[in-house]
Amino acid sequence: MRRFLARALTGALALITAAAVAPLTSPVPAAADGVVVGGYPARVSDSPWVVALTSRDRFGGTRAGQFCGGVVVAPTQVLTAAHCLSRTVLGQEASALRDLRVLSGRSELVGVGGQEIAVSGTWVAPDYDPATNNRDVAMLMLATALPASQVIGLAGPGDPAYQPGTTATVYGWGDTKGNGSYASSLHAAQVTVLSDQVCGQAYPGGQSARYVPSTMLCAGDAKGGRDACQGDSGGPLVANGRLIGLVSWGSGCGEAKSPGVYTRISAVVRSQP
Repeated sequence: MRRFLARALTGALALITAAAVAPLTSPVPAAADGVVVGGYPARVSDSPWVVALTSRDRFGGTRAGQFCGGVVVAPTQVLTAAHCLSRTVLGQEASALRDLRVLSGRSELVGVGGQEIAVSGTWVAPDYDPATNNRDVAMLMLATALPASQVIGLAGPGDPAYQPGTTATVYGWGDTKGNGSYASSLHAAQVTVLSDQVCGQAYPGGQSARYVPSTMLCAGDAKGGRDACQGDSGGPLVANGRLIGLVSWGSGCGEAKSPGVYTRISAVVRSQP
């Protein structure tokens, strides 16, 4: 089954800044629950830029209403997947969801500490295409600023972190086994950045979704077993200490020859004027 993962700029690069909203392709819609397959427990103290998107009104309070992941890229800006803010996932426009929050500084969703920050505005890439998964990126503007120490740098065009064979780490609170085995604590998994050729062979188009190298990258394990999954969408893929991708889509969870596909961060940043 195809998964619809509700699965995360400095220097000469500028952060995307604007305002609006939108969704992903034909994969299965993101659920309110979901952790990283083949992963291990992680602490937000070691990765403070990882955040959870929550709405108890929409998804209930069992797991603090978590439904997607996100990543802090500026004190008042969080990147996530565009499909996380779709009507398919939220049941309404994001602007109408009264308790949409960003949960920061807490590894356990129902633990103590950290803070739940109101969202003051949302933006979705205007060229996001839910039919092709292209440019699956959105931004949440926070009503309260987070410390600069919680911001991660973005890997721009040409960054060696995108090279095939690079070890990367994906983070999330999603499904840990791909069979509905949910956890309430942050998990992470090490995956390998794969070549565009491998990714294109895995997702050639036709009856399956098509991999677009200019706006996507994929990562996984050749033998399967390590991947993002339902509930992880919008979460960060990090390599060499920089953000290179956002969890977007894929086929199954942790399956061999079906790597996870991520929004390529270098495609959503632009040079400073």
